[in-house]
Amino acid sequence: MIRVLIADDEALMRAGIRLILDTADDITVVAEVADGRAAVSACREADVALLDIRMPGGDGLTAAAEIVRLGVHVVMLTTFGEDSYVASAMRAGATGFLLKDTPPADLIHAVRVAASGELILAPQITRRLVEQHLAAPSGSSNARELVRQLTDTERGVLRLVGAGMSNAEIAAELFMGAGTVKAHISRILPKLDCANRVQAAIVAHDSGLLGS
Repeated sequence: MIRVLIADDEALMRAGIRLILDTADDITVVAEVADGRAAVSACREADVALLDIRMPGGDGLTAAAEIVRLGVHVVMLTTFGEDSYVASAMRAGATGFLLKDTPPADLIHAVRVAASGELILAPQITRRLVEQHLAAPSGSSNARELVRQLTDTERGVLRLVGAGMSNAEIAAELFMGAGTVKAHISRILPKLDCANRVQAAIVAHDSGLLGS
C-alpha cells in the first residue's frame, strides 16, 4: 500500500485529490495538511508527499527539500507551469512535477511512479525544459569528476536516466533486465553523492554526459 500525504492550502483541492486517490486499491491517504511546515511534521508516515508550490506557513519548495531528506518521495502540484518552478522543484530533490489540471488517472499513475523513485513530469513539461533549466551550468567540472568514477555501463545507464527514461525504458534500450537497471542505479547514486535519480539526472546534465 502506497501511503500519501496531501499538502495544499485549499481544502477543496485536498478533498478532490483524496477523492481521486481513494479510487486506487493500492493507495491510501494518511494525512492532509494546509502548509509547508505541517507537511514536514506529518510526512514521516508517508511514502509520497503531494505538495502545492505556494502555501502559507512555509512554501512547498522549502518543505520539499526537508521532506526528501527524510526519505519521502515528493511530487509538486501547481497551477503554474513556469520553468523556474520546475528547476527549483527538481533541484530540491522532488521526484515529480504535475499541474493541478492533471487527469485523475495520470495523478494515480504519478503517485505509483513516484513511490518507485522514478521521475514523473507533467506532459506539458517537456524534456527540453529539463535540459535547459536543470543544467546550471552544463559541463560542471565537479560533475565530470563524479561521472568519471562510474563504469562504462553505469555511465550508459546514467545517460538514459538523464534523458528522463524509466527503468523499463532503460532496460529495453540497453538489453538488460529491469532489476539489473535498478541495481545499477543503486550503485550509481552513492558514487554521485545523490539522494535520488532526479539529482543523478542533474549530474548527468551538468557533466555534459547527454551530449556525448
